[in-house]
Amino acid sequence: MALSGKLQTRLIWGIRILLAVAFGAAGSAKLAGVPQMVAVFDAIGIGQWFRYLTGGIEVFGAVLLLVPATGFWAGLLLGGTMLGAVAAHLFVIPGSPVPAIVLGTLCAILVFNLRPANLRSA
Repeated sequence: MALSGKLQTRLIWGIRILLAVAFGAAGSAKLAGVPQMVAVFDAIGIGQWFRYLTGGIEVFGAVLLLVPATGFWAGLLLGGTMLGAVAAHLFVIPGSPVPAIVLGTLCAILVFNLRPANLRSA
């Protein structure tokens, strides 16, 4: 059963706002140097520059989620970031990948629903 246009729009905006809050908070924690974030990126072993990059991407993506014209691109950017987070949790650092899977799935839902007309099937 397809959702009405108004209900679908509200649901998509709800997801956008939820993701913007989640990624804004996570990215800010990384940029602020919260000790837990520093420890996670120490465990990854690439260096703290990667924490700053990831935090910047998350904050930038959170802002893009709230701009109507850029939601699709934000979903792609943040979904790709979550693919990296899942891989890191599976292969490099301890911890559950479930939060990253949930956020990535919500990003995929956004990307699907906000995809440009030229990417929609006829």
